Amino acid sequence: MTVKSIMSSTSPLLTSRHVAVIGAGATGLVAARELRREGHRVVVFERGDQVGGTWVYTPEVESDPVGLDPKRSIVHSSLYDSLRTNLPRESMGFRDYPFKKREEKGRDSRRFPGHREVLRYLQDFAARFEIDELVRFGTEVVFAGLDKGGKWRVTSASRNSDPVDEIYDAVIVCNGHYVQPRLPDIPGINVWPGKQLHSHNYRRPEPYQDKVVVLIGNSSSGVDISRDIATVAKEVHIAAWSLQEDKLGKVSGHQNMWLHSMVDSVHENGTVLFQDGNAVAADFIIHCTGYNFDFPFLETNGEVTVDDNRVGPLYKHVFPPALAPWLSFVGLPWKIVPFPMFELQSKWIAGVLSNRIALPSKEEMVEDIQAFYSSLEASGTPKRHTHNMALLQWEYNDWIADQCGFPYFEEWRKQMYLATGKSRALRPESYRDEWEDDDLVQQAEHDFANYLI
Repeated sequence: MTVKSIMSSTSPLLTSRHVAVIGAGATGLVAARELRREGHRVVVFERGDQVGGTWVYTPEVESDPVGLDPKRSIVHSSLYDSLRTNLPRESMGFRDYPFKKREEKGRDSRRFPGHREVLRYLQDFAARFEIDELVRFGTEVVFAGLDKGGKWRVTSASRNSDPVDEIYDAVIVCNGHYVQPRLPDIPGINVWPGKQLHSHNYRRPEPYQDKVVVLIGNSSSGVDISRDIATVAKEVHIAAWSLQEDKLGKVSGHQNMWLHSMVDSVHENGTVLFQDGNAVAADFIIHCTGYNFDFPFLETNGEVTVDDNRVGPLYKHVFPPALAPWLSFVGLPWKIVPFPMFELQSKWIAGVLSNRIALPSKEEMVEDIQAFYSSLEASGTPKRHTHNMALLQWEYNDWIADQCGFPYFEEWRKQMYLATGKSRALRPESYRDEWEDDDLVQQAEHDFANYLI
């Protein structure tokens, strides 16, 4: 069921709220900007010492390389040193702050830049819209839960100081989802003698010099990390779900890289057995198997849960019906063009909080969610893929734009996304440096001329 927001024929009385935003990555930054544009009072909590969230690179890794030990030292970045974007910069940027290339010294002007350039872009965005002044750096939210009168109590802790309790009208969760590793269940893994890690703790290829490495997972990080390691390793074996048989075997263009079906089991003698019957004696297993959503600070009395990586129930991936609009989430969808979608989600939340945009009733939101879950089940979509938007993202973006009275995304963004996906499939080794959509780049640059940055 699609429910349009109800816009009053006369201007509604806009209300300014006191809003806590948890996290100063890309989602938290754009949420803070949209909230302030709407007239709200905003505090952004950031446990790190700078903006950027997952785009802040650190060579540090966690004390437990697979990320299972709850007492491990937590590192909040999952970046590897060689990471470049897998989307072109034109499509990545926020709508009115394009991710233009800059030829200045120290900048990365490539169309698919490295992670340091994305961080610089987010720093530039925060400076341009004066968001830094809203951020409390070095401050971790340890509790956010309902208080009396429908308000939210937020308890935060700064270094070398006692926890502080504050009351807010609303909380927006923007803490990202690249921190808690998701691991497969592999028979024999407890007795396998080799070394393991999750891609969250991969940084550089040197430790794998002359080693035999098995990577589990063939999504973005698996593809990148396998190529990175293949420059130094003796052998790299990639185990992937749902691969066609004709795709198995040696990877074209590489002498030391093979594609296999999923791992069947591992053994005490160091052997890794694949479901296709092949086996290798491996030194390392790297789990490129994604992440679990995790909100350790959030107390909702069971109104919001994480079940097999479904955060729910959430209306349009944003609002829990029982707590809307005072609790919301930005940035849960994945396999998308992230920054512009998060900008739209933030505009929607800001407008709802000010009374400019109306949500459906709780009952209507619940009905919509149930219909959505039923459609996923009918299509055979696993629960863990609830927030995997992929090609659904364009209809979703248009829907939110309608709620906000905001123009739809430019057509070139969608076509560029599709062209990049096609190029990535055809040229996985070189798509970042050769492409065939220069006409779309020209359309983007023509539109960017409308914005002064």
